Amino acid sequence: MPEISSYINRLSKNAKHWARWARRQGLTCYRLYDRDVPEFPVIVDWYDGRVHLQEYDTGWVQTDEDHEAWLAEIWEATAQALGVNEEQVAVKTRRRQEGDAQYEKTGREGEAFTVEEQGLKFHVNLDSYLDTGLFLDHRNTRARVRAEAAGKRFLNLFCYTGAFTVYAAAGGARETMSVDLSNTYLDWAVRNLTLNGLADGLHRRVRQDVFQFLTDAIDDGAQYELIVMDPPSFSNSKKMQGVLDVQKDHRWLVEACLEILAPGGTLYFSNNLRTFKLDPALLPLCEDITAQSVPEDFRNKRIHQCFRFVKA
Repeated sequence: MPEISSYINRLSKNAKHWARWARRQGLTCYRLYDRDVPEFPVIVDWYDGRVHLQEYDTGWVQTDEDHEAWLAEIWEATAQALGVNEEQVAVKTRRRQEGDAQYEKTGREGEAFTVEEQGLKFHVNLDSYLDTGLFLDHRNTRARVRAEAAGKRFLNLFCYTGAFTVYAAAGGARETMSVDLSNTYLDWAVRNLTLNGLADGLHRRVRQDVFQFLTDAIDDGAQYELIVMDPPSFSNSKKMQGVLDVQKDHRWLVEACLEILAPGGTLYFSNNLRTFKLDPALLPLCEDITAQSVPEDFRNKRIHQCFRFVKA
């Protein structure tokens, strides 16, 4: 096992480089380190002076005592390399997501604070949930949505905390609809809109199973000019009518979106299932924009896959 100094040196070097880059991009939250030194399998994200440190389960066999000692060393080293107090570093162990894990609380209270991204503001919380409230890897696609949203009806499915909705609203969307099963995240989306002076009656939200929402929207003849759909890989939430498996269900979801997409409209479909394969029937209908959608600060170019559909 290499000395911890190799991790400290790499993280410190990365921090200097990406801080300069982020200032040019108008970002106060970005990725610093992604398992760059294989023997230190962690991910480090910077959130405006605070740090999100994620340990990945590598399958290493360690006693609980050895693991705790190793993690404490990484925690201390991260704070040292970035010049912050250890209290400013939120530490999480990420394991393979199962069920409704994307909505699970960590058991810690945490504190919400504000970060900036490309001129917009977002509430994040590094402690309370497995995720922070802002998926940094979708930054480029959010920028696309803002650039294309003017005058359009925008639909955000599996909306989480509404970051795509904020971008669409900031880009001049005529109206927005955000759909999610979690009231917690729908309320968070409203707070994000309010933070940017965008919370008015044009921006609606609904707590509903996306499958049911799409079925109803097709029956009602609803039409949207711009849709974003970023489902979890898997969910068996009790709030759903069934089980969501993005590999098995994505064709139905995409085709349902295309039914309510207005002629000339655009659908962005993404997911973070590493083994995901797009249904062959959908391949002729879309452009794989993954290479452009993964931000520069993400060395893991397989963090997600992203497809752009334009309805003829």
